Formats: sequence, C-alpha cells, structure tokens
Amino acid sequence: MSVRVGFHIVQVYELFSDLRIPVFSASMPLSGWYLTAFLVGTRLMIPDHMQWFVADRFGLFIHWGIYSVAARHEWVQSREKRDTAEYGRYADVFDPDLYDPTAWARDAKAAGMKYAVITSKHHDGFAMWDTATTTFSVMHTPAGRDVLREWVDAFRAEGLKVGFYYSVIDWHHEHYTMDSSHPLRENDWDAFNAGRDFSIYREYMFTQVRELLTNYGTIDVLWFDWTPPEKSADDWNSPALTGMVRELQPNIILNDRIDYPAGADLVTPEEYQAKNWPTRNGERVLWETCQTLNGSWGYDRDNHNWKSPELLIALLIDTVSKGGNLLLNVGPNARGEFQPESRQTLAIIGDWMHVHARSIRGCTASEFDPPADCRYTQRGDRLYLHILNWPLGHIHLPQLAGKIRFARFLHDGSEVHVKDADPAAVAQNIDMPEEAGDGILTIPTVKPGVVIPVIEIMLQENNEE
Repeated sequence: MSVRVGFHIVQVYELFSDLRIPVFSASMPLSGWYLTAFLVGTRLMIPDHMQWFVADRFGLFIHWGIYSVAARHEWVQSREKRDTAEYGRYADVFDPDLYDPTAWARDAKAAGMKYAVITSKHHDGFAMWDTATTTFSVMHTPAGRDVLREWVDAFRAEGLKVGFYYSVIDWHHEHYTMDSSHPLRENDWDAFNAGRDFSIYREYMFTQVRELLTNYGTIDVLWFDWTPPEKSADDWNSPALTGMVRELQPNIILNDRIDYPAGADLVTPEEYQAKNWPTRNGERVLWETCQTLNGSWGYDRDNHNWKSPELLIALLIDTVSKGGNLLLNVGPNARGEFQPESRQTLAIIGDWMHVHARSIRGCTASEFDPPADCRYTQRGDRLYLHILNWPLGHIHLPQLAGKIRFARFLHDGSEVHVKDADPAAVAQNIDMPEEAGDGILTIPTVKPGVVIPVIEIMLQENNEE
C-alpha cells in the first residue's frame, strides 16, 4: 500500500464485512488525539467502538479484594491450599476505612492514564459489588457498602473510562468443579466433583455478569479471566456469554480469555514484553499488555521487587511502538490505599507523560526502522523518536534523508539540528562517515533531564512511503 504522508490525504480503506471502513487518516489535526483510523501498511481495521482505546493507549488495572487482608498475593488461597471456610475469614475483617476512589482516579489521571479496569470478582469468588447472587460479597463485610459503585462514580467523574475484570473461575461456589488452579487440587477430583452441577454455576456466572452490565451504566471494558487447561469455551458457554455481553453493552470491549477468540476484540499478553506486534494466523491483531509494578497483582506486603519508573516508561513506549496498549496494575491494601511506592511510580510516569503524552496517545507503530536503542511511534506526519540509551553527538535515521521538515525535543520544544547524510563524506579524524538515505540529528552531549528523551520529527508533506 502506498500513500502520501500529509494533510491532503483523507482516508485509506479496506473491505470489512461488506462495508468500506476507514483504516487510516493522515488528515486529522495534530492537536487532537482521536484516531480516525490506524497505520499505513498494517492492514488492520479498527472498529468504531475501539477507536478511543487505540487512541488512549494507557490504562490502570486494579486488583483489590479480601486477599489484600492476607497481603500475600491475590492467589494466596490457591498457593496455600485453603478451603472456603478458612479463606472466608478474611471477609469477616475486610474494612477499607481509608478507601477514597477519587484519590485513586486522580492518581491515574495524573499518570496520564485514560481508562481503568478493576476486579469485580477474582478467582476466590468474592464479589466486590452489591449482588443478589451470594452473601460472599462486600455487602456482608464490615465495609457493608458497594465499593464498586463508588469506584465507577469516582473514575467517571474524573473523565476516565471504566471497565470490570471478572473471573470465570470461582473457588467458592459449591457447584464449581475441580481444575488445576483450585486450592483443593490435591484432593481426589472425582470425590470433589460428586454432586456438583457445573450448569448451576454457569447460570450463576451469567447472572453476575448481567448484574455488572445492567446496574452500573455504560461499561467500556469487560476483562474476563481465565480458562484453566481442564476447562474450555463449552464450560463457560462462551458464545452465549459473549452474545449476552454485547446485547447488554453493544460498545463494550472484550478480551480473549474465555477460550473464544471469535468473540474477542483484543489479545492480552501478560507480564512479558512482546518482541513484535502480536499476530493470529499471520495477521496483526489489536492488543493490550497487562503488567504489574512488582510481580504481584494484589497487595503483597513483603514483595519489594519494584520495577523502576524508567523500565515502565520504556515498556509503555515499546508497547505503543508495536501497536499496543499498556494496562498497568496497582494492588491497593486492605485499608483501601495505594502503597507509597505505587503512588511514587505513577507520579514519575505522570511527570514524563505531562510533556511526552503526544508521543503516546493517538500513536502507533511506524513503517520506518528506528536507530539502535531507540523506538519510533507515529501519528500522521509526526514521527516520535524515543531515545532509550543516550548516544554521543549524533543519531543517524535510516530512510529519512529528504523527509524531515523540522525536529525538536518534546519536553521543551527546542530545535534539534537535522541534515541529510552526504554519502561522499570520508571518515577521517573528527569527520564521521555518512550513509546515503540517512537523516542525521545533532544532539547535546548531556542527556536532557527527563527519564527518556523524545524528539518530535515533522515529516515533509507529499512523501511517498
């Protein structure tokens, strides 16, 4: 596919479901974040309900439940092989008296996040909302109130889109059958399953999902988790579940963890850095990586394996440079607060995003190859060079000779000198060799005082690519 980079091009189309859907626009105003479509050359179509998602790029994940009382990871029940009675005692003392969802929302917003997803029910089966389906819920704890509704209201008030995580696993329900994730997996499986009717659990699950998607207004994301090896889409009746979800919330975004790829909007690699843009059947797909701050999703008091803010900012950049979103997790403690380490990390990311957000939002992969130790993101005729390892003096940009109109640092708007390479240049003493086709940036010896510097490159209009 060949197009011109510049404002005169309106849209490039692909055929999709017998409709002509716009998949790229270079005519959008550079001051706006909204993606009319996507990247030239990806041949990837963005459904209307996903437009905000691929534009926003950065969201907050929150894992919070009664496991925060144990403070030993959200899988504490499974790891320590506790039965429902023993684990259930945490519900008796769950009393988040310092819970302030507005403070959470403001921390997320200040970090540059545009949407958030919170656990409504994790694998332990504990419901964080006012549900009619079970007494194993936040309404039957000392908290005694619908903390999920408070969260939804607070995040919406701060202008963030909201989503629910919901685990289709349920270690508490009396008709949920055994699998390798279950806390009692070392027991006799046949004896455990005797008398259990999984269809009863499945109806319970449908009812809970229906509550979540009926009682809380517009829900932007539903994040299902997950299908153990012993279970499948047949157990969840995933086609019917997906159909109900889309009937109740037609514009919702669904992930890919109920063993039903045909019903998913995106794929969700977890806790690793994708080497390339993920594909399915050889085709690029929409994707979002979810990542922890310290290797634990839920509050884990003695886990101090904190990822540095620089690493996380680099991860965000790398993800967007491969066409993806980053969903970054915080695990609040049992009193309802983010840990100081979490807040500090979010604040540092927010400082960086304050001056560099336009290299993230509305951006995606570039067809240009970045120089070593750098990543490109691109939005229309703006190419963003993220410099992960500060070099000496110059940066050589393959393929960009004659294509650069202007270059500047993003953090302060200051000009960066650019020239086209002279292939006749001879390396001698202080004269460096130059390769045909390169654009060359001259940079200061001292790295600017930001975590990861970004140079905004304005491409010439009417460049053939």
